[in-house]
Amino acid sequence: MLEVVPSQKTAFYATGIEIPGKNEDDIVLKAYKLLKKDFSLPHLDIHLHKLIPIGAGLGGGSADAAFMLKLLSNEFQLFLEDNILEDYASQLGSDCTFFINNSPAIATGTGTALEPIDLDLSGLYLLVINPGIHVSTSQAYSGVVPQKSITDLTELLLTKDFVRWQKELVNDFELSLFDQYSSLSAIKDQLYQNGAVYASMSGSGSTMFGLFTNKPVIKTEENWVIKEFIL
Repeated sequence: MLEVVPSQKTAFYATGIEIPGKNEDDIVLKAYKLLKKDFSLPHLDIHLHKLIPIGAGLGGGSADAAFMLKLLSNEFQLFLEDNILEDYASQLGSDCTFFINNSPAIATGTGTALEPIDLDLSGLYLLVINPGIHVSTSQAYSGVVPQKSITDLTELLLTKDFVRWQKELVNDFELSLFDQYSSLSAIKDQLYQNGAVYASMSGSGSTMFGLFTNKPVIKTEENWVIKEFIL
């Protein structure tokens, strides 16, 4: 949750999940300063209530930054089109751009070139499991070995052929991280054993997710954070 209130002096503070580092280095504050260079924004009290775990592979910080840009554009009537906001977002982080439009897309290059895709998974259940393992981005990238790219990723996704997804749609981060954290591999196996039609690690980890055609029932561990959604 993001909240901004006009103030005599700009200040940032966060509640909820603890964010490592100094407040002045937070990406949400960087988003504000980025727009303030080009627009006459007032001083603000900026409050972020952090709910998405750190080092989870869910793009929490990137989403916070992107939505800060959108909030400022709307609240102070900057009337910035999405392509302009995406350009600003790309200056904050490679995956910040995705969260401006916040809809299915295939990202290429460094992650800022987006191709929208009409992928409809309506009616499926999405189960998201965060096992409480912090995986730093640098740690994840240091061990990844990119595999052969899929010739036509759009075609593969739009088939919604989950048997093919299981064989061909693989997160390259899994190979090294599963060696380091066997519990992640075990969670993926458990998702499949409990009926998932597709399961994978989210981003650079450590969150795992599964897609189900029926409401999932799964045995949980004490330190897991689990969310269930109907798409």
